Amino acid sequence: MIFISATLISVCIDTKNFLKGLHMNVPFLDLKAINQICREQLIQEMTDVLDSGWYIQGERLKRFEDEFSAYTGARYSVGVANGLDALTLTIRAWKELGKLKDYDEVIVPANTYIATLLAITENNLKPVLVEPNEYTYNLSPKNIEFALTDKTRLIMPVHLYGQLADMPAINVIAKRENLLVLEDSAQAHGAQVSGKSAGNWGDASGFSFYPGKNLGALGDAGAITSSDTELVNMIQALRNYGSHEKYKNLVQGVNSRLDEIQAAILSVKLKYLQTQTDARRRVATIYMAGIKNSLIKLPLDTTIDVMSYRSHVWHLFVIRSKEREKLQQHLAASGVQTLIHYPIPPHQQQAYAGADFYNKSFPVTERIHREVLSLPMSPVMTDAEVHHVVEACNSFSVDA
Repeated sequence: MIFISATLISVCIDTKNFLKGLHMNVPFLDLKAINQICREQLIQEMTDVLDSGWYIQGERLKRFEDEFSAYTGARYSVGVANGLDALTLTIRAWKELGKLKDYDEVIVPANTYIATLLAITENNLKPVLVEPNEYTYNLSPKNIEFALTDKTRLIMPVHLYGQLADMPAINVIAKRENLLVLEDSAQAHGAQVSGKSAGNWGDASGFSFYPGKNLGALGDAGAITSSDTELVNMIQALRNYGSHEKYKNLVQGVNSRLDEIQAAILSVKLKYLQTQTDARRRVATIYMAGIKNSLIKLPLDTTIDVMSYRSHVWHLFVIRSKEREKLQQHLAASGVQTLIHYPIPPHQQQAYAGADFYNKSFPVTERIHREVLSLPMSPVMTDAEVHHVVEACNSFSVDA
């Protein structure tokens, strides 16, 4: 017979609880928990759509378009099938209106996701890649100046990770050179400069409502915002087979319509967006104050005031490390899920092997893509989860 003392049992229990804390699992993004917040409202809206018998281009789409244009401050919003279509159809509309033509040059940051370039090349325009500001990861106005030619017609700033590009400076250049501006706002719902929101700075803006975005649908969805009536009328036709009026097709369009179910879902979730943005900012504040490891570079360099007139919405919290692979492995072993946004820049993608920018040298972009690592970021993270991430980051060393 084996006797186990109460003291030993107590030690075992305490050790088990300690180890449990050490092995806490922190998901990168818990969409199920986020959607649970408004689950009953979502179910009711989807039921109402089902019972209505009207599933495409109905009242709920119009309602969401009105709500989202009011949210951004733009005069109009046009719901489309996804964020890529939002960018592609806007450029296509400008071509139909004679404001752009084949082979016109489009200035775009080299470190963006490939979707930004796909919208350009799909329209037979030429992307001109420029290095970003290494501190904000956004399009550098200084580098725009170097890239201007007599063929430049459009600037496409990408508000990466939830922080607006330097739109005041970019718009000064665009006005001086008589250029169009199309914001890629896929990651920047609610981000601001001087109180003015993403989606209301350029001539138009493309948004994605992919489920993982700050404002996410339950499937693919997107929208275009603009205050240009002529442009919006053309986009509305292009998304619906080129039809301004039923069975009358003035241009060769596509089928890219935001359906009633997703529009209804987005109307519900838009009501929670500000509260959830505040929650993201709280997580970011804890990360910024708590992570103190010389092997980790936080999103903002304290030597410059990059937040002086920006309102970051923290779609992603992106750190950098020259030891990224080891850091990611260490965090994984600590139960912290991370992602890389993005491992391969567009100019190194096989899809663009025939482009003149393929494998061209962009040292800042390449350094960013080698070092970036996205930590868990969501509005439903618990304090324990956030602090666990901080502790896991601080315990990292190259010898670990």
